[in-house]
Amino acid sequence: MRPATAAFLAGLLIAAPAVPADQPLRIGSKRFTESYVLGEILTQSARQAGAPAEHLPGLGNTAILQQALENGSIDAYPEYTGTIAREILQVEEPLDLAAINTRLAPMGLAAGVPLGFSNGYALGLRGAEASKRGVRSISDLAKQPGLRLGLSHEFLGRRDGWPGLQSAYGLTGVTPRGLDHGLAYEALAAGEIDVVDLYTTDAKIGREAITVLADDRGYFPRYDAVILHRIDVPAKYPRAWAAIAALTGRIDEATMVGLNARAELDRVDFAAVAREYLGPSTQKPAARSLVQAIFAPDFGRLLATHAGLVFGSLAIAVILGVPLGIVAARYRRLAQPVLLLAGLLQTIPSLAMLAFLIPITGSIGAWPAIIALFLSALLPIVRNTHAGVLGVRDSMRQAARALGLAPRDVLLNVEL
Repeated sequence: MRPATAAFLAGLLIAAPAVPADQPLRIGSKRFTESYVLGEILTQSARQAGAPAEHLPGLGNTAILQQALENGSIDAYPEYTGTIAREILQVEEPLDLAAINTRLAPMGLAAGVPLGFSNGYALGLRGAEASKRGVRSISDLAKQPGLRLGLSHEFLGRRDGWPGLQSAYGLTGVTPRGLDHGLAYEALAAGEIDVVDLYTTDAKIGREAITVLADDRGYFPRYDAVILHRIDVPAKYPRAWAAIAALTGRIDEATMVGLNARAELDRVDFAAVAREYLGPSTQKPAARSLVQAIFAPDFGRLLATHAGLVFGSLAIAVILGVPLGIVAARYRRLAQPVLLLAGLLQTIPSLAMLAFLIPITGSIGAWPAIIALFLSALLPIVRNTHAGVLGVRDSMRQAARALGLAPRDVLLNVEL
């Protein structure tokens, strides 16, 4: 993992102190269309009820949102039961909402407000092809050996993906083609493949007339959309929470597919999509500009964070690395230990370094990222300084000393 890549990932991290009770309800979201839209729906629902609320979009992945909840950076965010069970609670067996809440309680968290849809894995094929072949369920695929499957690389490798699905449905002798999920619908439309894996609320399901095959043997776990929140939120924000709780069961899969399509395919602003859903508007939603379509709404904030992490860690690496390189060049017996230590630090992947530094620093904010990037940048600075100083000819040093230059001036004006 290159330092810049780790900086970008680390730049998504968020850490802040707990929020006073008189502050607005803060709704977080992850970095994909559906989470942005749901975050806006929750926020606007609270505002319509007269309660202050704000949306903090695109904070990162599950671990980051969980930490943001626990340290009070946010109060709630849309999540899925399967993700809560597997990534937060670290259990494989299916859990209902009551069992999830029993396990979340010691963490100061709770899950509630089932929205009415599940965003899980499924298989789909073109509607015309499904009608022609009479394929309505995954079991029907075993009767159609000529169908060409194109599955995402992630799905092919997941335990709850293709390996288990193949065994559960007896799809022996079928060799799927691996491809990027982002290209699946284009390949399907072009007729290069017949069956793809998809998420049940993908924006293109309706627009591309995809038939989602029934999971008639109940293989795929459910990923029901719920609100994961701090356990004190209902009591702390009663008016806002009552408005959000009124969304229970109101968003089915077809509705969510349509909302995702409005944002992703029609390029309508996330906030406008939420307004469309929550009630009729007299104003026509403004389409997003090209810049808004290309860049996420929090692009500027993330870019500034990324630049700060990169240049901050680089400055520290230069301040410490250049003197270490000079010491290694001046005192030959220290050269090997210094370069060896710097080399060992660089062999540790940046993300693995973050895993060690987060518990040590007690934060998932900027400091672990800066330290990890600093350690990754140290070796080339130390080694090149060492090589550069050694590359200066002795005759130049002797000439400088003969002219009466002090050792500091020789270092600054000749060697460096």
